[in-house]
Amino acid sequence: MKLMVKAPAKINLSLDVLHKRTDGYHEVKMVMTTIDLADRIELSEREDGRIVIYSHNRFVPDDQRNLAYQAAQLLKKRYKVDKGVNILIDKQIPVAAGLAGGSSDAAATLRGLNQLWYLGLSLDTLAELGAEIGSDVSFCVYGGTALATGRGEVIKHIEAPPNCWVILAKPEIGVSTADVYRNLKVQNVSHPNVEGMIKAIDTGDYEKMCQSVGNVLEEVTLKMHPEVSLIKEQMKRFGADAVLMSGSGPTVFGLVQHDSRMHRIYNGLRGFCDKVYAVRLIGERITLE
Repeated sequence: MKLMVKAPAKINLSLDVLHKRTDGYHEVKMVMTTIDLADRIELSEREDGRIVIYSHNRFVPDDQRNLAYQAAQLLKKRYKVDKGVNILIDKQIPVAAGLAGGSSDAAATLRGLNQLWYLGLSLDTLAELGAEIGSDVSFCVYGGTALATGRGEVIKHIEAPPNCWVILAKPEIGVSTADVYRNLKVQNVSHPNVEGMIKAIDTGDYEKMCQSVGNVLEEVTLKMHPEVSLIKEQMKRFGADAVLMSGSGPTVFGLVQHDSRMHRIYNGLRGFCDKVYAVRLIGERITLE
């Protein structure tokens, strides 16, 4: 039996870091939403009990470093599954981009294997398992739009944002999330208006949503990688309604409602950046098959 599962990327509309916790993680408060840029995960059973990762992308690890591998391994051990699985990852989300590509692959693997191995687990249980793999995996299990707190694993579902285009531009660099957090001076940051973002989404106020975007990690990544600043400036110059870096970067996204302006920004950015995408917000929560 073969199964195809979609693994959508996410963007952070708002990302605040409150303090460093005693466990070494940072306490965060962020609004995340899924977008229509997705990896495709193909799962097929193996009788020998092995977990085997396939991908045409040379930056995707094919061993235990891969979060999808870790997801399969966790389910196998926790629920004493004898069968193995081939996991084919058709990578469309850029790697190390601040778009939770690896986390979404893990979440899709959890959802898919739940079906393939007839485990009968709820989304809530899968999200709890996801938290053991990585901070963004719980959100990616549910998808949609949510306020994430704790280290990112405490998820509160909120309404889908007003529909718009999302233009993404990723420079040819990778960013280490650990390095960004290591260089973050929490006591000196300017905190974004997360509550304002939630209210704007709840009331469907696109203009207020654009005014409320913010990411405390931006300042750190922009100092480490000036090319991210250049992309932000170009996106603003071409007329995006709001411009922000997603996660720890380096991907920058712009929000825009009008098709004509989307095309202008997309075409303008192609001169600065190889990886440019124009996609829609999904914003709606995933349901189990």
